[in-house]
Amino acid sequence: MPAYAGGAETDQLDRNTAAPPPRSSMFGSLRVRNYRLYASGQVVSLVGLWMQRVAQDWLVLELSDGSPVALGIAAALQFAPTLLLSLWAGVLADRLDKRKLLLVLETGLGLCALVLGLLDVTGVAELWHVYLLCLLLGAVSAVETPVRQSFVVEMVGRDQLTNAVALNSMTFNLARMVGPAVAGGLIVFVGTGWVFLINAASFLGVLLGLFLMNPRELHRGAPVPRGKGQLREGLRYVRKRADLVILLFLVFFISTFGLNFYVTLAVLARNTFGGDASAYGLLSTMLAVGTLAGATLAAKRSANGKPRLRLLIIGALAFGVLEIVAGVLPTMWLTGVALIPLGIAMMTFTTTANATVQLAVEPAMRGRVMGLYMLVFLGGNPVGGPVMGWLAEHFTPRAPLVVGGAVSILAAVAGGIVLARRGGLTLPIPRLGLRRRSRP
Repeated sequence: MPAYAGGAETDQLDRNTAAPPPRSSMFGSLRVRNYRLYASGQVVSLVGLWMQRVAQDWLVLELSDGSPVALGIAAALQFAPTLLLSLWAGVLADRLDKRKLLLVLETGLGLCALVLGLLDVTGVAELWHVYLLCLLLGAVSAVETPVRQSFVVEMVGRDQLTNAVALNSMTFNLARMVGPAVAGGLIVFVGTGWVFLINAASFLGVLLGLFLMNPRELHRGAPVPRGKGQLREGLRYVRKRADLVILLFLVFFISTFGLNFYVTLAVLARNTFGGDASAYGLLSTMLAVGTLAGATLAAKRSANGKPRLRLLIIGALAFGVLEIVAGVLPTMWLTGVALIPLGIAMMTFTTTANATVQLAVEPAMRGRVMGLYMLVFLGGNPVGGPVMGWLAEHFTPRAPLVVGGAVSILAAVAGGIVLARRGGLTLPIPRLGLRRRSRP
């Protein structure tokens, strides 16, 4: 592995890349019509997505008589396809028209929700049905996520990328705040099945936004021609970048063991605090308040220039400490309050990591690198989900939070020490532009 550029080399890279991008406002990306269409569709669809996540977790608990292990298995099945497909999805993203590819993939996600909803409302849903649909949903998502992530820069260009990533996080977490609360009430009154059907309908917003975009206004790099060894080429590119390897290491450990809320919150609400679906929705909403605040702060910071690794390490450390605190508090309300600063730290880490990786790579490699990033970010869940479920079942539902926080702290300390020894906490970000297609 080549050494991280340090000392004089780092100083030279900093001088070469020191020219800041044009200052942007907090909502600068929304001036771009294509991005406005995309963001509008995402607001609708992501509310439905978070409603489905709550309903799916609750349905699994009902069908399994409250088993945390069953919840961990469902999560593992949903994320397992990432291990097999996300790297190839990155290759597709570099080769194909991302907008057209997303139209197909978003349709597939909507169909998965529709089938699960129909099975549930007709009263025939069994646990193995949910497991199978989790696997199918995971397969489509494994391809869709790297394509969607690498499509953002095509909509807004490099100078607005950090802002767009932060606004995407704001949209995601606004939906995360609204969706679980709505889902908790709907589950109590009409059951989980109708929540799945509502989510299926919400995909119409995404599809309409993608369809109405003007392809001529996209900032596209030259497409990568079909050829042999392109996946290996992408892996070699990352392997030669020690800075990226360290960052991906940090993302892997925190996402696998720290970001375990899809297992812990439902189990805490039901098995520790004796609540129902609305209690789970409340905890999820409190976490979403924090993540929305964190994404808002990230959008404000994006107006000041590129992301910095120092902030990444601080966010990771704060996340680990706050996760342990949330795991040991005695009541549901105290735990919910602690989830707010925890969400802020989580979004500080994740938005900084995402924007840093995208800005640090060449345009021709962005799809493949983002495929690897999503593999690292999501691919550990087939391991982390069952492990955290086992901890919750055999020890206490609080154990996954405490263990996840400890692992996050250790990963942040190790990553920070290595980066500091290799030349500082500033990742070299090349000023590589994207060619904007001109109107004919």
